[in-house]
Parts: sequence; structure tokens; C-alpha cells
Amino acid sequence: MSPLTIAEAGRKLAAKTVSPVELTRECLDRIEALNPTLAAFITVTGERALADARAAEERMMKDQRRTPLDGIPIAHKDLFETAGILTSAHSRILQDNVPSSDATVVRRLADAGTVMLGKLATLEFALAGPSFDLPWPPARNPWNPDYFTSGSSSGTAAAVACGMALGGTATDTGGSIRGPAAMCGVSGIKPTFGRCSRSGVIPLAHTLDHIGPMAWTAQDCALLLQEMAGFDPSDRASADVPVPDFSGEIGKSLRGLKVGVVAHFHERDNPVSEETAVAVSQAIEILRDGGAVVSDVKLSSLAEYSSANRVIMNAEAAAYHEQTLRSRFRDFGERLRHRLLLASFMTSNDYIQAQRRRRELCDEFAQAMETVDVLITAASASEAPLIEDVPFWDGLEKPSFALPWNLTGYPAIAVCMGFGPKGLPLSVQIGGRPFGEATLFQVATLLETSTPWRQRRPVLCSS
Repeated sequence: MSPLTIAEAGRKLAAKTVSPVELTRECLDRIEALNPTLAAFITVTGERALADARAAEERMMKDQRRTPLDGIPIAHKDLFETAGILTSAHSRILQDNVPSSDATVVRRLADAGTVMLGKLATLEFALAGPSFDLPWPPARNPWNPDYFTSGSSSGTAAAVACGMALGGTATDTGGSIRGPAAMCGVSGIKPTFGRCSRSGVIPLAHTLDHIGPMAWTAQDCALLLQEMAGFDPSDRASADVPVPDFSGEIGKSLRGLKVGVVAHFHERDNPVSEETAVAVSQAIEILRDGGAVVSDVKLSSLAEYSSANRVIMNAEAAAYHEQTLRSRFRDFGERLRHRLLLASFMTSNDYIQAQRRRRELCDEFAQAMETVDVLITAASASEAPLIEDVPFWDGLEKPSFALPWNLTGYPAIAVCMGFGPKGLPLSVQIGGRPFGEATLFQVATLLETSTPWRQRRPVLCSS
């Protein structure tokens, strides 16, 4: 049976036609069958999951479901601290790390009634991979395990695509939600900087880190974000702003919505494959047919945004790991220790100049967003590469479509828009105004419901 979406499962739970225990057992069965191939999970918490599911079932039978997520099986990227459960950051450095408390987002989702299935693979400390010299193998693409998932929220994307979990948490510092969402054909949103608390999440770069959800559909992401978002005084970057109904705009007309197309991002700055170009064009036509007003938007080159982001991200990562790099150099995987060594040679001048350029680019972005409601471009240049062919310095060769939104802190979502000649997903990216996630879910859901791609799951799901 094809996996349910969160929205579908929630309706069945509300109608008592399926139980949280049934849903959880189905997920655990998929994990048992598929994880040896996909390596999406580092830790499976089967007993905890069934206990959570039984508690949710008791509430369901008493008509006391806490939220629309009550009884929904999810999993957490292994950067999120989980009380009494290994939190490894997919690294030998933390292979014995068992926190005493939950990250804020983990606690909020537990309070919402979710069922915790376990902890998901990432790139090592969310920065470098795929690595084959760590205690756990890298996650693999569920559409074809010979191919890469992108990173760093690799396990979350793979698990969601195959229904091993109905949704999951993720982080995004340089595209780590939208990249895996694109290559694994799921929906993933990087919310506005400060929308979700980072307290209890192992950092990568403190001025760029974002927390967000991944799920099969944009609507499912909206349901997850509803419980994840909110002010947290323990995170100094947390935004004290109201949390709206993220699903409130879904299904409403786009008439009059202003859509800006950053064509030079995917046509010149990082030229995409012919199939991806078609996917972007199809998405634009769907929005235009839905009543949106489409215009071209010109920004600085993608390389400008990417260069500033990568200097800041790598410098902040090197600062965070400096002492461990000195004391346990060989315990890092080869890819990460070389990345951190390179970053360690950056100067304070490099970092300051990147932050200055960041401010200029943020001003440019803000001016552009005064004239449009959303921006559209590609989420990835093409289908996923073979996992064995991912360059050692992956991410440094070409500018990334994701980084303008990390650098500015504005929200952006990746949406599947078809498949390429290898049978692997293609994706587009929709970016919005600060704290405008509800509009992104509105636009993304229209794209998903106007195309057949959400009806197609990896063959592995039914094998």
C-alpha cells in the first residue's frame, strides 16, 4: 500500500478508520525492509514509537486528540537533541553522545502528539559528505540507491520519500532542506530565520542556521511547521512574532499574486538541464493560469550570493569546531576535516567582507521583494548525481540556487515538478517575503495539485 500523507493520515485518525499503532507499525516495517538499502535512519526507536502510538490511540478513542499531528509517525535529523537517545551529528566525534533533554522543536512536536520513530542520517555535522569513513553509511536516494540524496538533511528526505516516516525535521544553512527535497522528490521548506527555535540543535553556522520540516506535500509541511514554529527565549535569534495558520491560504485563488522569475539564476548563473528548464517553465505557466501576475526580476549573480554564504558558513563552522579539530583531528571524516582545515585559513578580513557584502545583498533582496510576493527559480540544476561521483569539494564548484535565501533569511520551499530521463526527481524553488510561509504553502500546493507528481512514489515503497 502506498504511504499516506500526513493530511490523509490525520483525516483517517480523526474518523477512527486507522489507528496510530497501525500507522506506526507500517512505518517500522518499511524501515526494517528499506533501511539496509537506504541508510536513512541512524537510530530506530521502535519501542518508544509504539509507546507513543499507544498513548495517541488512547487519546483518539477518547476524542482527545491534541492536534492534527497527534498519532503521526515522524523522525528527527540527528542534529536534534533527544533525551536519552543518541544524537550523533553522523560523526564519530559524537558517537556516544546521549543528551539529557530534548531540543525545543523535538519537545513541541512530542507535545503535539507525534510518534517518534528515530533519528535520521545527515552529512557529518551537516557540512561534508557523502562520507564512507564514518560509523554510519551515507543515506541513498530512494528513487535509485546508486544516486545521491544531496545534503545535509539526507536521511529525512529519503525516509519521507519512501514512507518510512510521514514527515521529519531538518536544518538548512546552505540548502540542506531544499537540496535533499529536490533530489528525493519531496517537499521541504526553509522558514524565515528565527521562525523555529534552534535551541538544542547542533549548530553549523550560527548566523545562517534555519530549522524546518520535510514531508511528501507542502500541505504536510504546513501542518508540521504549525507545531514547530514559535518564539523561544532560549534561542537568541528566535523571532517574537505571531504564528499564523500556515494552512489558511491553501486552496485560495492566486489572482493578483505577483510572481517574480529570477531567470538569470537558472539560465546563466548556473544553467540547468533542459528537463529542469521545462519544469520551471511549466510551474510558471501553472501560476499564470491560476491568476498570478508574472514578471522578470534581476538580482546580483547567483555567484555573489553563494560566495558570501560559503565564506560565512565555513568560517563559522571552523570556529565552532576549532578545539575539537585540534584535539581529535583524525576522528572527523576525511571530507569534513579537509573542509574545516580550508576554512581555518580564512582571515577575519574575509569574514567581515563577506558579512558586508551580505548586508548589501540583503538590501537588494528586500527591494526586489517590495515589488513581488514570491520569487521562482530552480531548486537544483538537474537530477541527482551518482553517489560515487559527488566531488570531494561538493558545493564549491557551482553557485547554489538555495543560498540567496539562507543569506537573507527569507523563506523558500522546494516542490517536485517532474522527473528527468534517469527517472529521478526535478524540482522548483519558491521564495517569499519574511514570515510569508503561508503564501508559499498556497503557491506550492497549487503546483502539486495541478500536476500528477505527488501520485508517484519510488518503486522501493511497494517492493
